Amino acid sequence: MMLEWISFVMFYLLAAVFAAFLAYCLYVHYVHQKYDHIPGPPRDSFLLGHISTFARVMKSDSLIHDLFVKWGEEYGPVYRMNSFHQVVIAVHCPEATKTILMSPKYLKDPFVYKRLFNLFGKRFLGTGLITATDHDVWYRQRRIMDPAFSSTYLRSLMGTFNEMSERLMDHLEEIADNKTPAVMLNLVNCVTLDVICKVAFGVDLNFLKQTNSPFQKAVELCLRGMVFYLRDPFFALFPKNWKTVQQIKDAVELLRKTGEKWIQDRKTAIENGEDVPKDILTQILKTAEEENVNSAKDHEQMLDNFVTFFIAGQETTANQLSFAIMELGRHPEIYKRAKAEVDEILGTKRDISYEDLGKFTYLSQVLKETLRLYSTAPGTSRWLHEDMVINGLKIPGGCAVTFSSYVSQRMEQYFKDPLKFDPERFDVNAPKPYYCYYPFTLGPRTCLGQVFSQMEAKVVLAKLLQRFEFSLVPGQSFDIKDMGTLRPKSGVICYIKHRS
Repeated sequence: MMLEWISFVMFYLLAAVFAAFLAYCLYVHYVHQKYDHIPGPPRDSFLLGHISTFARVMKSDSLIHDLFVKWGEEYGPVYRMNSFHQVVIAVHCPEATKTILMSPKYLKDPFVYKRLFNLFGKRFLGTGLITATDHDVWYRQRRIMDPAFSSTYLRSLMGTFNEMSERLMDHLEEIADNKTPAVMLNLVNCVTLDVICKVAFGVDLNFLKQTNSPFQKAVELCLRGMVFYLRDPFFALFPKNWKTVQQIKDAVELLRKTGEKWIQDRKTAIENGEDVPKDILTQILKTAEEENVNSAKDHEQMLDNFVTFFIAGQETTANQLSFAIMELGRHPEIYKRAKAEVDEILGTKRDISYEDLGKFTYLSQVLKETLRLYSTAPGTSRWLHEDMVINGLKIPGGCAVTFSSYVSQRMEQYFKDPLKFDPERFDVNAPKPYYCYYPFTLGPRTCLGQVFSQMEAKVVLAKLLQRFEFSLVPGQSFDIKDMGTLRPKSGVICYIKHRS
């Protein structure tokens, strides 16, 4: 009797599972029919869509964004990608880019940005500035953050930019004296991390003096974790990856616990009437108090933004500087012209003023061209909640639309000879790119720290050009490594010499 009952239950369970699977397959078929009029590469399989292709590219250590460029050239400015029942529409059409990114009514894609709320079960970026999909939630935070990035406040940071850059110059003097190669990515990463810790949180860690910093390892692990978590839905299921998953979770916990301590210490100091640094954290806490933002939920959001600043506030600038150094080393004439401009403006003076930054015309062109060819944060996505016609194709609502600055900035139709490094593209008299150049994205969700990052990049690069000669060590790779952000795979290894 018992066996019959068990067999009966198992039969109906299997029947229910089969019926659910069949219903899901029918739904996937419906989605395919709904969007298959949009061109796109052939699916690897009915259910997985293009997941197998993405996995192969990641396993081969190739750059997935180059695949997106290839598909853009082959299938046009609007093409489709599939993953299970989800459809993502890739767009590099300037008019659609303008319409969608410049409008607040198209919210960030919840599939991507809500997934980054956690990283393998640990709260990561939560509902911070980058990941908040609700416009009102984002706007409330942005209003609190804005005073900390005002032009007046940013001017006051020049002393810190100079101080931290001088540490790098001192370190490079030792390297030049010892005639040993320098891995420039590691060195500028130390500087940008020092800058964000100092100007955002009032903490001086001097990473150039640390050989085994847990913070740098934590940032690296979190970036790797983001790539695994977003692109490989099966990563955490395999036992061989469990150690890596745990390391990533520990890295997230370290950053959030550090943030909690620094924020609480600052709150206590303010409450006790102590003198506190006039840094970004103080600005945010004071504005939050004026706005009466003090609930447990608000505290968690503050930690979300701590992690966001800690990672995004230094990683992309360090990568941009590394790519700029790499390209200057590859193009002697551009290097010579940038150095001549720095010499003319700075002469022998050590401290760079805010007014000097505006005079670095060609250096600015070099940095802009670096971000065109190497868009360090290469994409963003929005949720299309209504039907829309893009480039003559009707796109049914209810899907994600992704915009890749890496793709649009490497397309021949927008930039002639796109793989050539040419700062002249950004000469004041050159035609302005029309919604095809957006390394900091566009519209209301544009990067809050873009002016901050470019001020910092100019100071570091100008000091380097003023004080040293550098050349690339022969034989190294000039390929790109995808860590969620894009960085030079080789680390940009240079010989450093004192300038006479």
